[in-house]
Amino acid sequence: MSKARAFFQLLKFRLALTVAFSSAIGYLLGAHELDWSRALLVMLGGLAVTGSANTINQIFEVDLDRQMKRTAQRPLPLGSITAAEAWVFVVVLGVLGLGLLTYFFNPLAAALSLVSLILYGFVYTPLKTISPVCVAVGAIPGGLPPLIGWVAATGYLGVEGWILFGIQFMWQFPHFWAIAWVLDDDYKKAGFKMLPTPGKKDLRTAFQIMTYTLVLIPLSLLPFYFRMTGTTYPMVAAICGVLFLMQTFYLMRTVSKKAAMSIMFGSFLYLPIVQIALVLDKI
Repeated sequence: MSKARAFFQLLKFRLALTVAFSSAIGYLLGAHELDWSRALLVMLGGLAVTGSANTINQIFEVDLDRQMKRTAQRPLPLGSITAAEAWVFVVVLGVLGLGLLTYFFNPLAAALSLVSLILYGFVYTPLKTISPVCVAVGAIPGGLPPLIGWVAATGYLGVEGWILFGIQFMWQFPHFWAIAWVLDDDYKKAGFKMLPTPGKKDLRTAFQIMTYTLVLIPLSLLPFYFRMTGTTYPMVAAICGVLFLMQTFYLMRTVSKKAAMSIMFGSFLYLPIVQIALVLDKI
């Protein structure tokens, strides 16, 4: 594996891009006019900070990654990159991302990004082998990107930004628990405790996934209540929310890996559809 490819893999590019995309959505919703070039700058800053956090995660979990089939071929377990080189990459990406957000936008957006990086890299990561509460902790940096984008556009922590955070925060629970259900055997090899207590793939866990998905529906309608959008968005959000919820009923009925996988893929579709609808129907 070439060094360039190995460093690129450390980014977890698809995951980082998803995170950066939601920060651009937050920016577009907070900005007075749709400035795509500045939205791309927010994305670039978010991509760098997220890549830095993802690399910290892999440095700390290198021994655990070797034990899992899904992660054994990552650059650090393979020895393609040393821990020292990875730490340099962390610093370079972190400084680049935070510098971009400070220089082109405002220090508050950069500060929130730094909080997100610290929570993900230094709190969520070690908690994964200690307690299922890691999912709730990880949902905070996971939910921050749209709020960071909003702050980048406005310079303040407005209620609208917190609503965007709340939607993405709540979405994390069915999303991550579905992934944890699908990858449970692999996670157990590394000692990860991702499923809610007592950590079993049973009706109790399925019920919790359903509950958080149910709460997501009224939460996703708040942008309309606060006059952030027109009348098209709430219809899209409600339809997507109900379809997402129906998938959780299927899991409760069958308690199967197939049903968990459908929730996992459904969650990947739900968030971008709802967020794009928000921007397209922005008032």
